[in-house]
Amino acid sequence: MKYFQTYLFFVLIVLFYSCQNTQQHSQENSKTTSINSYLNHGDSAKYVGKQTCMLCHQDIYKHFVQTGMGKSWKYATKQLSSAHFDHSYVYDKYNDFHYTAFLKNDSIYIKEYRLDKTDTIFMMVKKVDFIVGSGQHTNSHLYSINGYLYQAPLTFYTQKKIWDLPPGFEDGHNTRFFRKIGLECITCHNAYPNFVSGSENKYTFIPTGIDCERCHGPGSIHVNKIRRGEITDTSKYIDYSIVNPAKLPIDRQFDICMRCHLQGNAVLVNNASFFDFKPGMVLSQYLQVFLPRYTDSKDHFIMASHADRLKQSQCFIQSLKKASTQTTLKPYKNALTCVTCHNPHISVTQTKTEKFISTCLNCHQSQGTNSKFCTQKKIIIAAQKKDWAKANCISCHMPISGSKDIPHVTIHDHFIRVPDKQKKESVLPHQFLGLVCINDSHPSIETRAKAYIYQFEKFDPFPYYLDSAEKILNIKNQQDIQRYFHTYIHLLFLKQDIRKIDKIVQQEGILKLLKQLSHKDLNNTDAWTSYRIGEAEYNLGKIKEAEMFFENAVQLAPYVLEFVNKLAVDQMQNQKILSAYKNWLWIIKENPMFIQAYSNLGFLKLQQNQMDSAYYYLKLGLQIHPDNEMLLSNLIAYYFKSSQFDKAKQTAQHLLKKHPDNVSAKQVLNYLK
Repeated sequence: MKYFQTYLFFVLIVLFYSCQNTQQHSQENSKTTSINSYLNHGDSAKYVGKQTCMLCHQDIYKHFVQTGMGKSWKYATKQLSSAHFDHSYVYDKYNDFHYTAFLKNDSIYIKEYRLDKTDTIFMMVKKVDFIVGSGQHTNSHLYSINGYLYQAPLTFYTQKKIWDLPPGFEDGHNTRFFRKIGLECITCHNAYPNFVSGSENKYTFIPTGIDCERCHGPGSIHVNKIRRGEITDTSKYIDYSIVNPAKLPIDRQFDICMRCHLQGNAVLVNNASFFDFKPGMVLSQYLQVFLPRYTDSKDHFIMASHADRLKQSQCFIQSLKKASTQTTLKPYKNALTCVTCHNPHISVTQTKTEKFISTCLNCHQSQGTNSKFCTQKKIIIAAQKKDWAKANCISCHMPISGSKDIPHVTIHDHFIRVPDKQKKESVLPHQFLGLVCINDSHPSIETRAKAYIYQFEKFDPFPYYLDSAEKILNIKNQQDIQRYFHTYIHLLFLKQDIRKIDKIVQQEGILKLLKQLSHKDLNNTDAWTSYRIGEAEYNLGKIKEAEMFFENAVQLAPYVLEFVNKLAVDQMQNQKILSAYKNWLWIIKENPMFIQAYSNLGFLKLQQNQMDSAYYYLKLGLQIHPDNEMLLSNLIAYYFKSSQFDKAKQTAQHLLKKHPDNVSAKQVLNYLK
């Protein structure tokens, strides 16, 4: 496959209007706010939960829980599901798995199975614990095992009322029951959970539904203020104990919405975590979102791109110019923002079409049949008669289109513009131009490099992304390596340039690096860098050096099971058999779905000639993943060692069918001929 060799680096200037810095308020009659004004931005502010908010705001709560946000995450029950359980079946032709969802009493289950003609030769059933999605577009399904949260491989698409593979599972990318649901996912789709530090996807508590505090910030200071009887007249003043987004500067309002309605390639900056941004803060200081730009990007967009599309609209640009010259307690009233059309407390399904059309007419007033606000005479007449079914601005200027990243879903394009009737029939080629940061026109060098690295790692594994990251970093000397240490190691790891990593280890010294890599954080930054260095050393045959880095990674992030597994592999190579054995047993107890532990235990028992134990672990692994390459290789070794050559041949044929490039399977089949 040919990859682009031309690297186009450019900065797309996005118009953002930031509020001027102001001094700390001393009186509540101030109508402007600085980044430090809100009391609930401090570390002392705690989240209290929507049930506490409900005690004073019952009417708002009653309506909010019916919105898409309020119903974004819920327990998996028949009553709360939007799905039709009509014995529909989904077949993944790439992986040869069938799927169906069914009810048992009030619970939802998903079954995965494989057929050989009419016989079922493999089956796995998982009980669903959570439903993600309000049902307006989708219901996706998650399950938890000892707190480790994963997505199940079946989604119900409510607009078309069909079951299919989830977004990202199509076209041979089906990760089955193994897609981890980490903080990046859950902190947009839900209220904040209790996350287990030192893990990727383990939680001790998961709430249900986006709550009040995602838009208003932590509520403890506000609640205590009210309990003391300190009441602010919010019709005249700003209550700085809690954030009211309506009273924020327009760009800070957008930041709240963009935290989740601007999904893409998210890069955390300034050592932030996905918990750190709070309403009223500047989003780009914590999180910067990159999207790939193509030659045809004007006509293609992803699901959660509303803010990006809206900000390209002349409606937004012109209204913002007007609003920037005015002072008001509620800035959004004089500009086009998300809440101009969408009341976050009211479900969009309960909002009448008149609300949206009248928003357009507030600026595009009809001045008789000769009005310039619309070229369609019948639309003008319908608007004058308030016939909202016919006077529908949205159908032309915000047409319904399928989102690029989610199948079976249609949404309104929020890039408001006049339809291009002169559009040429020829379609623009779909060519990559570059990654653009949507919420910061001047991202740092390292942030830009990370964006290209993440694009390769999470979305499109094209080498030119890594080449671009390398060019952006432009490492020339030891000082540059230290400045971008974590990012550079990550880049070299993905480029499989393990000798450069080893050279850095030799230059810096192992003890110095281990001392440097000693910080725990929610992103496991030091742990991942330590693990990547360990992998490089291991692959160079430096087993003892690798063990030191793997041990460090496990110490910093004990619940990232890949780290523990790799430490055990290294320990076995170092003849620390008992330590390796205990680590693999601990992994299985911690998370019985971790397939590598079964494969490695089977191999260990083969080495010890404990054939029954070897077969026991390998068969347990096959019940989870019948196509795992290493597991099948170890099973072939077991059949050879136990002189079961027919089964060895069958397993090798299956291995080669699923992994055509597997050398050992080819060698086995040639030998058995």
